[in-house]
Amino acid sequence: MTGRTTGLVFSLAAVTIFAAQDVVSKHLGSLYPPIFIIMIRYWAFALFVILLSARMPGGIAGVAKSRRPFLQITRGVILVVQICFAITSFVLVGLSQTQSIFAATPLVVAALSVPLLGEKVGWRRWTAIAVGMFGVLMIINPTKAHLDARIILPVIGSVIFALYAITTRLAGRVDSSATSFFYTGVAGAAAISFVGPFYWTTLAREDWIWMAALCLTGMSGHYLLIRAYDLVDAVTVQQIGYVQVVLVCALGVLIYGEVLTINMILGALLVISAGLFTIWRESRRARLQR
Repeated sequence: MTGRTTGLVFSLAAVTIFAAQDVVSKHLGSLYPPIFIIMIRYWAFALFVILLSARMPGGIAGVAKSRRPFLQITRGVILVVQICFAITSFVLVGLSQTQSIFAATPLVVAALSVPLLGEKVGWRRWTAIAVGMFGVLMIINPTKAHLDARIILPVIGSVIFALYAITTRLAGRVDSSATSFFYTGVAGAAAISFVGPFYWTTLAREDWIWMAALCLTGMSGHYLLIRAYDLVDAVTVQQIGYVQVVLVCALGVLIYGEVLTINMILGALLVISAGLFTIWRESRRARLQR
């Protein structure tokens, strides 16, 4: 296979693994405190990051050297908070509805990049953002007689992840991807370790198998994603990421018996279409500025 083909395979494998990770996260999160589950997962993730960094040129000290350490630490904390919202949302709202709303994250990033990054967003991308947000409203379906207030969880999670993406862009201007990846794992593990022990719970023997699966999917998924970014442009990887939405929705229906309403399906299609257009416009704008 060519390098690009290999990168595409890595991307598809990564999103497939992440979809499986979401399913396992919902299973464990419904049995134990999500913060406790996330802490164990992050401990394994941090160990993986440290071992990977030790093999890089300059070792751990070289990788950990950052020109903006406070920003990097902030990124790590933001992501672990977002994962707390995500797993709680998987349990209380459902995999399908949560991931459909999370698909709007690139649109939120585009909107927030104006005040936070000073970027200019033209009328085409603003139109895509408006269409995507209308799609989110369709998924939420506020016309229902009894709107479940828990639906706000994935909305907040999407905004938090957008903030993580923006801080990652800022960090990427001065630090390498390896440095950002290091702080994602280590800072996140340190942050959750301040809170997680208060939620410590004894896992049933059989659930340690699921916990091991959660840790392995996290490490392997991130590794494949790193390899994909080495071989394929970021835009292509972002676009393939939408496959995860489809997979998670399918798994939610097959495993947990979740129901996909016509509002959710049409709304998700609008969000994904608007997101893909936004990603394409941003990549085109970046090429023209070179």
